[in-house]
Order: sequence, then C-alpha cells, then structure tokens
Amino acid sequence: MRRINKILCLCLLATATAYTAAAQEMNARVVINSDKVQGTNKQVFTSLQTALTEFVNSRKWTDATFSTNEKIDCTMTIIVNEHTDNNFKAEMQVQARRPVYNSGYTTTTLNFQDRQLDFEYVEFSPLEYTNNTLESNLTATVIYYIYLILGLDFDSFSPKGGTAFFQQAQQIVNLAQSQPSWNGWKAFDSDRNRHAIVTALSESSSDLFRDMWYNYHRRGLDEMAANADRGRTTILETLPALEQLKSARPASVLLQIFYDSKLDEVIAIYSKANMQEKQTGLKMLSNLYPTASERLGALNK
Repeated sequence: MRRINKILCLCLLATATAYTAAAQEMNARVVINSDKVQGTNKQVFTSLQTALTEFVNSRKWTDATFSTNEKIDCTMTIIVNEHTDNNFKAEMQVQARRPVYNSGYTTTTLNFQDRQLDFEYVEFSPLEYTNNTLESNLTATVIYYIYLILGLDFDSFSPKGGTAFFQQAQQIVNLAQSQPSWNGWKAFDSDRNRHAIVTALSESSSDLFRDMWYNYHRRGLDEMAANADRGRTTILETLPALEQLKSARPASVLLQIFYDSKLDEVIAIYSKANMQEKQTGLKMLSNLYPTASERLGALNK
C-alpha cells in the first residue's frame, strides 16, 4: 500500500523551502471565491489563486518520496467576504481525500470550514516561507492546513504515522500566536480554531481517535475490496472509540472533524449491515451527534 514503507523510514521533516522537479506531495486545487465582493476588477483574486496554487503544489513538504499518482488530492476554497485595498476578510473550506486500496473509491480525510481568515495580500507579491519564519496570516494558515492534511493522511496508513506533521502544525500555531493581529490562532478563543485542532490531536485523549482513524482506514476500508464483510466489521468495531473520546472530552473538535468528513460514509457502511448492527449504530451515532437525527434516519430502513 502506498507510503507504508515510506512512513516507516520517515524520521525528519525536510526544510519546507526545498523545491524539487518531482515528488511533491500535494495535488491541491485552490479556489478564490469573490462572489460576495462588489466591483468589476477581479484580477487580484485570479492572481492570488494562481500564486497560492503554485505555493502549495510546487514545494516539497516532507522527506518522503511520492510518485505522481500518490499525491494527496485536496481543495482549498477561500471565500472572500470583504476586500478593501490589500485587506481581505475571508473564510476557508479545506477538503482532502485519499484513495481506498484496490478500488476506484476515495474517502474524505478532512472537510473543515475555517471561519477566521483575515489577511493582507499585495497583488503579485511573492508568497514565501522558510522554517521558523511566517510572512503573513494567509501563508501561515495555508501551511498549517497542509501539515494537518499530511498528518491525517499518514495516520490513516500507519499507526500515529502523522505525528511529525501534527508537531509541525503545532510549531506554526506557536509562531503565529506571536502576531497579535492574526486571527484564528489564540488559545481559548474558539473550541474549533487552529489552536484547538492541533491541541486536540496532541493531547493523550487523541490516542483513541488516532488509533480509530488508522483502523478505520487501513484495516477497514482498505480491506473491503478483498472482503467487504470483514472490512465493514472492523470499521464498526472501531467506532465506539468515539464514545470514549466524547466521555473524556465532550467538546472535542475531533468529534466534529469526524462528523464533517465521515458521517455520510459511516451511514452508507451501516446500511449494508444486519438490522441488529444498524440499531446499535443508530443508538451510538445518535448519542454522539444528536442533531443529525434526520440523516441517521436512513438506518431505520
């Protein structure tokens, strides 16, 4: 399976400024949505979209070797709410996917809406990043989500394989907190901001989530092509870890991350189970996500 051997030999992160003609990790689609902004001159948004696409896709973010078909598919959509001179008030939708072994199916590993993204951007100015130096809230946020995507992806292939990337995301948070005008980074400012996510993935209670994440993907989804029943059973056996997480951290943002990225997929998996398993799943998921009763109603059929 892709990257399993690479993960085992992953010891150090490469300098983030390193460029290479091949083997970059990200296959990102960047979209700047300016529909809410009045005016006819949209060139700055086109320039920003091009610059960010190049920034994400042309850099090498790890020391692992990726072939072209192993790159991580992701989408970063920046929705601009206000634009005055060089100042942008925006939000960002981040989505990432990874293929399931021996199938044409891709599973979502991140589907998160960041509502706090204010930044400055001067058209045609270079987007830069060197280790331990952040130039803007925009690049800091994008880099943070690159490492979050990498961490979740590598965790899905190897037990806690994404640890180094979560640590790198934590470093970005620490650096960004020294900039008082940058939003989205402060502790206790929100239970869903960038600080909250990386903290949740770093504390001891996250072991439940991260072990579940690996088993769900590698021992569950990736096994379904060879044996659908075995893979499905493994997935269903992993989900009670979410109940344990909720008991330990009732407001954990990791529960929301799972909800946004996996709930529909889990419902589809349960739909192939027997009636007893469906009812068990319905009870568990209703306890985890009481506001999702309409979507969970499919398990009553």
